[in-house]
Amino acid sequence: MDYENFFADTLSGLKAEGRYRIFAELERHAGDFPHATHYHGDTTDAVTVWCSNDYLGMGQDPRVLSAMQDAIAECGAGAGGTRNIAGTTHLHVLLENELADLHNKEAALLFTSGYVANLTTLSTLGSQLPDCVILSDALNHNSMIEGIRAGRSEKLIFRHNDPKHLDELLSGFDRSRPKIVAFESVYSMDGDIAPIGEMCDVAQAHGALTFLDEVHAVGMYGNRGGGVAERDGVMDRVDIVQGTLAKAFGIMGGYISASRQLVDFVRSNGAGFIFTTALPPALAAGALTSIRLVRPDNDLRARHQERAATLKRRLAETGLPVMPSECHIVPILVGDARLCKEATDLLLEHHNIYVQPINYPTVPKGTERLRLTPSPIHDDGAMDELIDALLDVWNRLELKKAA
Repeated sequence: MDYENFFADTLSGLKAEGRYRIFAELERHAGDFPHATHYHGDTTDAVTVWCSNDYLGMGQDPRVLSAMQDAIAECGAGAGGTRNIAGTTHLHVLLENELADLHNKEAALLFTSGYVANLTTLSTLGSQLPDCVILSDALNHNSMIEGIRAGRSEKLIFRHNDPKHLDELLSGFDRSRPKIVAFESVYSMDGDIAPIGEMCDVAQAHGALTFLDEVHAVGMYGNRGGGVAERDGVMDRVDIVQGTLAKAFGIMGGYISASRQLVDFVRSNGAGFIFTTALPPALAAGALTSIRLVRPDNDLRARHQERAATLKRRLAETGLPVMPSECHIVPILVGDARLCKEATDLLLEHHNIYVQPINYPTVPKGTERLRLTPSPIHDDGAMDELIDALLDVWNRLELKKAA
């Protein structure tokens, strides 16, 4: 086989469809979010970032940076090993205790990313629970899909955010059979939110565990930043909460929070945890500080929601096709991969605004979009510039506006 030719042909196909991914080379500026320097060739431009997952700007907070710098000075760069072999530092333990308390659970377990947390936990439970069946929401994240697949348990997919369909599927299994219902709170591409209480009602009626991915909600919802489950008053009914340190908390890493026995079971059996080097102590220190700052700051959460609501309203007033969203994520429909890429190129090249195109397979073909993530730091001036730029791009490319 001509391997190089196969690779080249496949990449050419992606480029022809307009879904070949080109990374914007950025340099973030400490303390100056959402601004960055864009490197292209031998030149640079100052840009405003409108698609970061650092939702609250905590990755640039000077108190977080100071905590990380102090940890490097005290502990060095790396953890020195896996958690089992010399890699569990005092900061890791403090962070896990903080995360357990955030979700009112008995224990928590750190992973190197939210992706690894999902993959490891679901694959471990799926493979170890005898005759387990996992029921997965149709729009679950790839990390959950891959975790379920890796566990090789029986799996069924229920219609998105549909407790009735979930109930129908669960009714086909004996109550005593191990079952897990896996779903997300905030779905990051459409911006809709799961009916968590109803999902828990159905799962508990059939004796199933609930696994809730809150990566796009922790820090931003609930009186203490515990996520949508806390906001809705149902956190105590969720068996396993999975979250990230890389979005609202602005650092890196993922975790689960659950009962002490369940967490210990995953710790003791999950290959993705056992055989991975521990997070550097500086990351643990930064995340710990960020959580402690974000938890009591309801003004920050209110400002975040206000910025998102204001942007949605202003975009709708211009006729731009804002897709329905129940949360802080603001998607704008383009509906064509090539045009979506052209739109973001124009925003970057002519307006110094960086937005990454969202194309298949992240979203279904025909629903390609721009995904905006306003933060509490995006002020009215930045919003004015964004809207003017979007209108210019829509006119240049003759893109469809809202009906």
